[in-house]
Amino acid sequence: MKDEIIEEAWKAQDEQAQLKEQVAYYRARAAEYDEWHLRQGRYDRGDEHNLQWRTELDILRSALERERPFGKCLELACGTGLWTACLAQGAADLTALDASSETIEINRTKTGNAPGRYVVADLFGWWPTEKYDFVFFGFWLSHVPLQQFNRFWEMIRTALKPGGRAFFIDSLATQESTARDHAEIDDSGVVERKLNDGRTFNIVKVFHDPAQLERQLGDLGWRGSIGRTEQFFYYGCMVPTAAG
Repeated sequence: MKDEIIEEAWKAQDEQAQLKEQVAYYRARAAEYDEWHLRQGRYDRGDEHNLQWRTELDILRSALERERPFGKCLELACGTGLWTACLAQGAADLTALDASSETIEINRTKTGNAPGRYVVADLFGWWPTEKYDFVFFGFWLSHVPLQQFNRFWEMIRTALKPGGRAFFIDSLATQESTARDHAEIDDSGVVERKLNDGRTFNIVKVFHDPAQLERQLGDLGWRGSIGRTEQFFYYGCMVPTAAG
């Protein structure tokens, strides 16, 4: 029993170190993050790939647009603002939260300070004190360790008003989504990521299967649907059930 307790303590310590490294990575990457979205530099894989990427991003935007109006909206891991401006246009009030002050500063330049407020906070230590009609997180669920999965969705449930919706977007397990010089992806739950200056970081990256994820959330008391694009992304809109 004592050995099991020690082992669990070591696992928790390792997880905390991993999450700290993940925050450090996104803070260091802030100025170059949009290159991934725009398929620039190391992420440019040619005209055909880039066109398919943009086409699938348009599918995500259209799916999000169909959820308007957003009412009182919370964006988790808002990053550099790739989705914040869209949310701001359909929200009565928007709170945008991220662990990186560097990405938030870039975010502000894209939205003209449109959100009601920005909050710098570590999502693994933060808990909502207000209720929202709409909670959005783009490319964040894959950075939640499996051990934190249930707690994360309980936090989302706590954040939602009755009838509120959670909308999310993330990456399928596709090597072509990453930079050309990134290591091969696998199902370990951790990937090595490289910055333009050559520095490397190990971060959490869990590639969920959309159908399996939908079933898993159903078991946790959520209903809705999760769709996918042809190659790169999945997206879903879920609401908590009364029994959850």
